[in-house]
Amino acid sequence: MNFDFNVFMENYAEQIGGQFSEYDSSKSVIIVPLDDNRFQAVLGVMKHNDKFNKMGVEFSSKVCPDAEDIDYKRLIMENAKTCYAKFVTVDDFIKVEGSTFMETTTEEGLKEIIQEVAQLADEWEYKLTGLDVN
Repeated sequence: MNFDFNVFMENYAEQIGGQFSEYDSSKSVIIVPLDDNRFQAVLGVMKHNDKFNKMGVEFSSKVCPDAEDIDYKRLIMENAKTCYAKFVTVDDFIKVEGSTFMETTTEEGLKEIIQEVAQLADEWEYKLTGLDVN
């Protein structure tokens, strides 16, 4: 698959009326517009998966800082309700991540992952903080 990740990300941001920022040839972010005039930043990273020796892409979005009063069991149970997006904790933040291998996906599949990650992260950011900050 001849694929320019950042061209895809930029084109998709334009298609949905979002904003695009490139970090480097394998990392960029889209600000995804959502319902109720809300927005969610989704970071996309193309990277080699050493365990399976394949190229993959991972999309992630911050939900909120890690905190002792968060019901992590509830978040893990929510993971069963999604297709691509899953809750994770990374660098003292709760995030939503979705990933796939490039050899088994299409551009439409990548768009679905971006949307699911953005919507789930925004939903839970609001449930846990009452804010729209990420």
